[in-house]
Amino acid sequence: MRPEALDADAQETREWLDALSAVIEAEGPDRAHFLLEKLLSDARQHGVDMPFSANTAYVNTIPPEQEERCPGNIEIEERLRAYMRWNAMAMVVKANRHNPEDGGDLGGHIGSFASLAHMFGAGFNHFWHAEGENHGGDCIYFQGHVAPGVYARAFLEGRLTEEQLLNFRQEVDGKGLSSYPHPKLMPGFWQFPTVSMGLGPLMAIYQARFLKYLHARGIANTENRKVWVFCGDGEMDEPESLGAIGLAARENLDNLIFVINCNLQRLDGPVRGNGKIVQELESEFRGSGWNVIKCLWGSNWDPLLARDKDGALRKLMMDVLDGDYQSFKANDGAYVRKHFFGRNPKTLEMVAKMSDDDIWALRRGGHDPQKVFAAFDRAVKHKGQPTVLLVKTVKGFGMGKVGEGKNTVHQTKKLTDEDIKAFRDRFNIPVSDADLPKIPFYKPADDTPEMQYLHERRKALGGYLPKRRVKADESFTVPALENFKAVLEPTAEGREISTTQAYVRFLTQLLRDQALGPRVVPILVDEARTFGMEGLFRQVGIYNPLGQQYTPVDKDQVMYYREDKAGQILQEGINEAGGMSSWIAAATSYATSNRIMVPFYVYYSMFGFQRIGDLAWAAGDMQARGFLLGGTSGRTTLNGEGLQHEDGHSHILAGTIPNCISYDPTFAHEVGVILHHGLKRMVEKQDNVFFYLTLLNENYPMPGLKAGTEEQIIQGMYLLESATPEMPLKVNLLGSGTILRESMEAKKLLALDWGVGANVWSCPSFNQLARDGQDCERYNLLHPTDEARVPFVAEQLGTTVGPVIASTDYMKNYAEQIRAFIPKGRSYKVLGTDGFGRSDFRSKLREHFEINRHYIVVAALKSLAEDGVLPMAKVAEAIAKYGLKTDKINPLYA
Repeated sequence: MRPEALDADAQETREWLDALSAVIEAEGPDRAHFLLEKLLSDARQHGVDMPFSANTAYVNTIPPEQEERCPGNIEIEERLRAYMRWNAMAMVVKANRHNPEDGGDLGGHIGSFASLAHMFGAGFNHFWHAEGENHGGDCIYFQGHVAPGVYARAFLEGRLTEEQLLNFRQEVDGKGLSSYPHPKLMPGFWQFPTVSMGLGPLMAIYQARFLKYLHARGIANTENRKVWVFCGDGEMDEPESLGAIGLAARENLDNLIFVINCNLQRLDGPVRGNGKIVQELESEFRGSGWNVIKCLWGSNWDPLLARDKDGALRKLMMDVLDGDYQSFKANDGAYVRKHFFGRNPKTLEMVAKMSDDDIWALRRGGHDPQKVFAAFDRAVKHKGQPTVLLVKTVKGFGMGKVGEGKNTVHQTKKLTDEDIKAFRDRFNIPVSDADLPKIPFYKPADDTPEMQYLHERRKALGGYLPKRRVKADESFTVPALENFKAVLEPTAEGREISTTQAYVRFLTQLLRDQALGPRVVPILVDEARTFGMEGLFRQVGIYNPLGQQYTPVDKDQVMYYREDKAGQILQEGINEAGGMSSWIAAATSYATSNRIMVPFYVYYSMFGFQRIGDLAWAAGDMQARGFLLGGTSGRTTLNGEGLQHEDGHSHILAGTIPNCISYDPTFAHEVGVILHHGLKRMVEKQDNVFFYLTLLNENYPMPGLKAGTEEQIIQGMYLLESATPEMPLKVNLLGSGTILRESMEAKKLLALDWGVGANVWSCPSFNQLARDGQDCERYNLLHPTDEARVPFVAEQLGTTVGPVIASTDYMKNYAEQIRAFIPKGRSYKVLGTDGFGRSDFRSKLREHFEINRHYIVVAALKSLAEDGVLPMAKVAEAIAKYGLKTDKINPLYA
């Protein structure tokens, strides 16, 4: 039944509506909004069922009369934008016409920048501040596929050369430009990597929060800085894109502006062919507490909407599906007249005096510089909430029949000469027909009004963007290693601690350093008590922009849960992706805020690289500096939690990231030496590396640091215990983490039961040993006449004799990496935890995965037998003696 049919008193309804219209006309929409909110609140108080709706009409949020007028020269900006469009197109097309016999297409994208060039023009010309004397600089997360457009602007500004444009996506020789925003590949240019999609929105939210954190703690003045995030509407389907918008609203991140380019298309087709993505996103964001600004229709729609007294046009705008809107822009004005306006006689009559060309010229809001400026201006002035701009555009705007609004436009990177000519004509590019086949780049002379305007606008905003700081201006001296003697000395007799406790002791001592202590950022994901870190709650407090407005339930305890406006800990809740994003913000603060920060993010190791591996790779791209700490690591230490909690592969994953340096320490002194070394590299030297350490929850005595082994610990291998000299048969036992202690016990059994001596080697990093060996192999390959370099593994084992057996709490591939670097003629056996984890006592788990002392002994005896120095029957005897089950299933498949 139609709503008007339920109207019991039409006259009364009319009076209410007339009263509302009078308020709007006399006192403005803000007063009307206030009165309506009061009415709704009072209605709910009286039990009237008023379900919440987060949607508004499918029109611009800002009425024409409320728009802030753009102060710029619209005509000049339009010409500059046309040149950038041309150069971006030329860059991609030329790259895909170049050297086709060498591997085919290089790829690239034209359609995305074509759809949001007006937004970039507004930002670069009027809103985005560079780092300068009075401004810390805005952070801009560019939509990844629009990189050609950013390069095109930088070319006009003189920041990039024509040679670089000609080498788009051709980087090996050092002259090219990266496909997407990559700080690693263009360290002085791109601020943030935003591909893979979804990572930019997530990282940006925590970046905005970290800027607030820096300000609240008095480390940097960030009150004027904004974080701008450009996303595609299709990108918002990534769970990471929307996963943290509640945090942004909860913490009132009014320094955060999302700009969602709603061109209604994904890579393959429409985002919501049967729906309306703008309305869906408005509901998501407004319902989460964001300020939402819709910029859907260009200025030439305003007269039509002003004449829409009965709402027929507005209803039509709302009713039409996104799939149809896409079709309209893939056709022409006649098609739009028939299939859009023609759906209602009233709307068809509204355009009766308009030509088909006039109808085709009706622009979407994202292609109207005035509408975009007004939306941006409203966003930067809004206080108390993050803002999202939903800007409607056409994907491939200006590309004509080859791609505009078509499903294929995202992949379109090759244009015919006819398509290029149409592109030139549409944007009035001064390139002659004779030169057209060469697709030349176009750059006006320096003294033209366009070029002067271009430079003046950036000068007024503090300089050119994007731009990235490579090193911080400030410097720190790391406390001497001796300051951390609490983790370097042996534990007292009868005292046992874990490596996690050693880490907490190190961190606590570092926090006491007057200079560097305030720059430490402890990051937790609701596991402080798991890792014994709750003492930090009281010591440094948990950051909360509102402070602590409640009385904590444990207030009477020494280590109560203390939140503070200037708190130092970032407590992310049960949220590994958020924890990693906060860590990235802190770990790149030297580049974004000119402040060296030292983040320590500790988490269940299984929920680290496995769950947020893409973010870890992005951290490598961003040249992050900091510590990741995988607690309760290994497949047999977290004995009661089962399959999905037990990590046997994080070091393999860590090893795939070139600037991630990873360690699996066994003892407290190793933890101390590694952390101190990391601080020296990342803080004092400002090296672009980050460290991953796995930590244990298993308590045992700590032997203390043996002087002279510090450098060997860092290199990844040192002799912990020597074999008894008088024993004629000898082996070498390698281990790391908790399983090194099984190797130490195996040494005792080998001596007691079999008369075999064993050197026990602590190998805190098989990854570092493997990288060193690979470096040596590469050098020797390329320098055949030079003295060959010797891998550190071979150098260490070179003074010993006998087989080598490695056992770790990780899959076999971890220790297998160094097989090629074992001295020639020496056998090498690897034990590891391949397979799914499970719950049981540690001893049973180590038996199940065949990595315990008994399997190490059997592997050692088997190696000696294979060398011909021990009867094979001794191996069978050992298997029987230790009760090893020879018919049980391979743990890989168990």
